[in-house]
Amino acid sequence: MDLNSASTIVLQVLTQATSQDTAVLKPAEEQLKQWETQPGFYSVLLNIFTNHTLDVNVRWLAVLYFKNGIDRYWRRVAPHALSEEEKTTLRAGLITNFNEPVNQIATQISVLIAKVARVDCPRQWPELIPTLLEYVKVQDDLQQHRALLTFYHVTKTLASKRLAADRKLFYDLASGIYSFACSLWNHHTDTFLQQVCAGDEAAATNSLERTLLSLKVLRKLTVHGFVEPHWNVEVMGFLHAVFERVKQFLECSRSIRAENVCRDRLEKTIILFTKVLLDFLDQHPFSFTSLIQRSLEFAVTYVFTEAGEGIVFERFIVQCMNLIKMIVKNYAYKPSKNIEDSSPETLEAHKIKTAFFTYPTLMEICRRLVSHYFLLTKEELTMWEEDPEGFTVEETGGDSWKYSLRPCTEVLFIDIFHEYNQTLTPVLLEMVRGLQGSTNMEDTSAILIKDAVYNAVGLAAYELFDSVDFDQWFKNQLLAELQVSHNRYKPIRRRVIWLIGQWISVKFKSDLRPMLYEAIRNLLQDQDLVVSINKSHLPYFCKCRQNVNSTPSANLYLESMFTLLFQLLQEVTQCDTKMHVLHVLSCVIERVNMQIRPYVGCLVQYLPLLWKQSEEHNMLRCAILTTLIHLVQGLGTDSKNLYPFLLPVIQLSTDVSQPPHVYLLEDGLELWLVTLENSPYLTPELLRIFQNMSALLELSSENLKNCFKIINAYIFLSSSDFLQMYAADLCRSFCELLEDITTEGQVQVLKVVENVLKVNPVLGPQMFQPLLPSIFKGILDGERYPVVMSTYLGIVGRVLLQNASFFSLLLGQMACELGQELDQILSNVIEMWVDRMDNITQPERRKLSALALLSLLPSLNSVVQDKFCGIINISVEGLHDVMTKDPETGTYKDCMLMSHFEEPTTTEDEEPPTEQDKRKKMLALKDPVHTVSLQQFVYEKLKAQQELLGEQGFQALMETVDTEIVAQLQEFLQGF
Repeated sequence: MDLNSASTIVLQVLTQATSQDTAVLKPAEEQLKQWETQPGFYSVLLNIFTNHTLDVNVRWLAVLYFKNGIDRYWRRVAPHALSEEEKTTLRAGLITNFNEPVNQIATQISVLIAKVARVDCPRQWPELIPTLLEYVKVQDDLQQHRALLTFYHVTKTLASKRLAADRKLFYDLASGIYSFACSLWNHHTDTFLQQVCAGDEAAATNSLERTLLSLKVLRKLTVHGFVEPHWNVEVMGFLHAVFERVKQFLECSRSIRAENVCRDRLEKTIILFTKVLLDFLDQHPFSFTSLIQRSLEFAVTYVFTEAGEGIVFERFIVQCMNLIKMIVKNYAYKPSKNIEDSSPETLEAHKIKTAFFTYPTLMEICRRLVSHYFLLTKEELTMWEEDPEGFTVEETGGDSWKYSLRPCTEVLFIDIFHEYNQTLTPVLLEMVRGLQGSTNMEDTSAILIKDAVYNAVGLAAYELFDSVDFDQWFKNQLLAELQVSHNRYKPIRRRVIWLIGQWISVKFKSDLRPMLYEAIRNLLQDQDLVVSINKSHLPYFCKCRQNVNSTPSANLYLESMFTLLFQLLQEVTQCDTKMHVLHVLSCVIERVNMQIRPYVGCLVQYLPLLWKQSEEHNMLRCAILTTLIHLVQGLGTDSKNLYPFLLPVIQLSTDVSQPPHVYLLEDGLELWLVTLENSPYLTPELLRIFQNMSALLELSSENLKNCFKIINAYIFLSSSDFLQMYAADLCRSFCELLEDITTEGQVQVLKVVENVLKVNPVLGPQMFQPLLPSIFKGILDGERYPVVMSTYLGIVGRVLLQNASFFSLLLGQMACELGQELDQILSNVIEMWVDRMDNITQPERRKLSALALLSLLPSLNSVVQDKFCGIINISVEGLHDVMTKDPETGTYKDCMLMSHFEEPTTTEDEEPPTEQDKRKKMLALKDPVHTVSLQQFVYEKLKAQQELLGEQGFQALMETVDTEIVAQLQEFLQGF
């Protein structure tokens, strides 16, 4: 592409590509896409986005196309890669000057230079770093800033490379420029502080931006630029200087107005200082050892003493708490139980920690966390009054949860209490004892303190197991507090029920549950508390099955609890809250199972409306699917009444052509499966949904196992109707799957085929005939995976035992395909079967193998007679597997025989059998494995073989069998 002639054309097309008119935009985009691989195109783009007289939107688009081109065509091995000559020109052009006036474009140019540096620096671009270092020294503010911005992005990109050779290059770079980077940072930092003192806010803002960028560079060099940074004096000097700089910056913040732009950048810089420390601790814990003492003093002073009052801000407190937490929890600082196994570095770090965390220090941290940071603020109380749902969403994990102060303080409390529980347990218990007795309703601070202390006791529940008699506390105080109706006591009622939720899985006697159920029921009728209680606390009561349905009292409250929860589900408006209520409802349904049937009518009627309303909220729909899963399991066969709503939901959730399937598929498949398992019969609509399965099998995703379970469920439900419609498609899908699937996946496919042969031994082999030759060949080739070989033998055993004529046809087909004699194929199969019998571990399949091979008798076939010894060996192994001896009579009985269907009895802790469980039992009553006595079968086949050959011929055949095996056989056949 000629630069002179092409520039005008490319500029015109770029201008068209910025148009809002799609008729102009689309053709321009297509043309630019065609030019992407044209030589010279990126040189034209460079000329355009570095021309400051052109339209900003056009230049912005040019730099984006250039950046995308680097990703696709810069590497030598890339298709349509840029020539080395053009890349040399482009590299030189990118660092000719650093005077881009538009911030957004300047950032994009810095990023694309960093992308090129990732591939070419330093080998093909040795001049990049020296050029950047020269430009960051210039006096021109704009050029200095742009060079520093590029310097940061280049350093960040090079630091992210992980190959050993690249790491070595970055170590060399860091060693070479670290001193300069420190000097640069110190210079800009000092300049900023001087300008703040002089009151020059405009100049201070510019200097602060350079301070921030130079600090970002130093962060990458410090954290990633040295193997053992504690040996580098400048690195450790910089890290020690961080503490003093933070102090200076915090003091500066006093003189800068809160609404000032500089104030925001100042806080970002302070946070960046803490990130340097946190990153360094994470990457180099032993190098951080000399910083432990000062870091703890720094963090504790600002967060837990008066020194921080008036200057610290929330995000800084969070970072300081994270620093304390990382030091407390760091495994590198924890000695082994056997001290001799600990490294000197670990022991030194542990010694420093122990010396710092004295009893007074720990007591003060604990008291400040509870009495200061755990307190509900006026803003939180107001939000709770005005928007209970919004308050609860925020408290239990809203968007800002990760960086908000409350969860951070709670996590720090848990970690410190766990580490120093022997020291802190008496401190916390003393705080609890100070709250005994009634609380003055007019004393808001006393109420908030009680809320905070109860919060601490709940968070430390596992650590306090041996120190708190929670049952007595519940009876003597907490239960009474739940019954206080005063409006100002709402925080305590809410906190107490949360506290019980924390302790119920730790220590709570079952005979106290009736009182607890009554308390929960009353609280669920308090509209001011109900949302918070439901979202944060009720799920704890559903953790264990025994919490819901192990006592008669539970059933007394089931109807009222379920009704109140359902009312709540209708009343709340936020998607997140509805999800939590559905979770609790699902939990209750799951625990009580069939006992829920009398109470779910209202929920069944409401769910279709909620599903429709949640069309734009896929996560809420996931919660509805989960509820439906438990509902179907609880309703059993009555779930057929839900089909008008249920089946369209399954259809949508499992249709991969519908966008929502990304969110709904996993739960949709689970719902599909439980619907089939509990279905009393196959409906046309249920059969029609299976049209979704073909595309699901093509996905070959982690959901494949559930897909196979669904296929099996259809086979057990109504094999004839199902296979008549879908056998051909299934067989085709299976053939494709077996070519590219894991061993586990192969077994799942083969088990489906095995189940088809179980339910339909006559037509099954014909329907899946295309799969059988490969299975047969797998046996002949001695399949190396035992679990696959076992399944192969199970399938062929079914065909041989239950469809001998088809087995003969299959033998003939294999003989033809392999160009061998039919008898030779049979001989090889039996030989491999005998040789690999140990691969079969399931008793059912082992008995099946014995029955199948015995079914070849009586026979005059020389191959069968030649393999007679092996057949008898397998038969005796099978007898050992399935025969049990009556100690009184000394007779043997086949333990796998089933004569009639018995409704299984289940205990309270067991799930009742599904309809599919019953269908499997009924199928077993027709299965030769469970209806034919192996002992009887062996006797009859040997008797028939004896009659066919005569006494002399039969004796000659028996002499081929080992005498020990014959003796065992005779013992099993006593009485025949």
